[in-house]
Amino acid sequence: MIILANDGISQNSKKELIDLNFKIFDTKIDQSELIRYINKNHIEIILVRSATTINSEILNNCKSIKLIGRAGVGLDNIDLISAKKNNVRVFNTPNASSISVAELVISHLLSANRDLHITNRTMPLNGDTKFKEIKSHSSKCSEVMFKTLGIIGLGRIGQEVAKRAFSLGMNVVAFDKNIEKIKIQLDYIKNQNIFFDLITSSLDDVLKESDFITLHIPKINDKPFIGRDEFDIMKKGVGIINTSRGGLIDESELIKFLNNKKVSFAALDVFENEPTPNIQLLMHDKISLSPHIGGSTVEAQERIGDEIVKEIKSFYKFNE
Repeated sequence: MIILANDGISQNSKKELIDLNFKIFDTKIDQSELIRYINKNHIEIILVRSATTINSEILNNCKSIKLIGRAGVGLDNIDLISAKKNNVRVFNTPNASSISVAELVISHLLSANRDLHITNRTMPLNGDTKFKEIKSHSSKCSEVMFKTLGIIGLGRIGQEVAKRAFSLGMNVVAFDKNIEKIKIQLDYIKNQNIFFDLITSSLDDVLKESDFITLHIPKINDKPFIGRDEFDIMKKGVGIINTSRGGLIDESELIKFLNNKKVSFAALDVFENEPTPNIQLLMHDKISLSPHIGGSTVEAQERIGDEIVKEIKSFYKFNE
């Protein structure tokens, strides 16, 4: 029983699987070399994150594969139709990284709204000579309390974001085509359970009403979910956050709307052209940036590892 953990695996999970007599390769294999490597080493299980794509070519040419695990929420980098045709089971770990991604959303929201992403660039360069100018610029920022956060997609991550927004005293509106009403429970406050009823709105209403917008939906096709028409509907001065999937926002339109000040800031953890994002995005002083680290916390990786081990043990019937 041989596993290729192509995008890494936690050390605790690796040890647990080795103790169960699995052989694990966890050296990163280039996409172009995967077919050869899988066949040479008779890989039965492939574990990936977002950096590796398991396409029809791999699935049709690597008959040793029995199980594919995606460490994270989405499955858009795995050809599910080809997996089914080849009798390959696919699983993901949807619960493990929700808190980590939600915390990153709030981190970007607070940082970008107070221009910390700008002052963290300018202070090391000019803080000793232009302290007053930098201070004056950043003193024009505002608070998030009583502002409206629009959440597009109320899955596990969207709900965790809503919890934290309510905790900050924000108004929350949401769009989700599959949910009309949901009860948000703040269950992490000691000895208390606090509930908020959240009724979803139309996409247009969320775009119109929100001071800030955060995306938590899969990328279904090549067309951006947020483009020129959607930007036109938004409030002047809106901030937009994407920690979900690169390509959900039309990046060229985003730059235009940042430059004309319709959008006050963007916060991006994901990009159309990973791992080589558009240089105009990287250099723009109104964009808060992170390198696709939404689920990359120590705690999330341990939870992901636990879920992966559980799925593998179930597949090989270790608990029977």
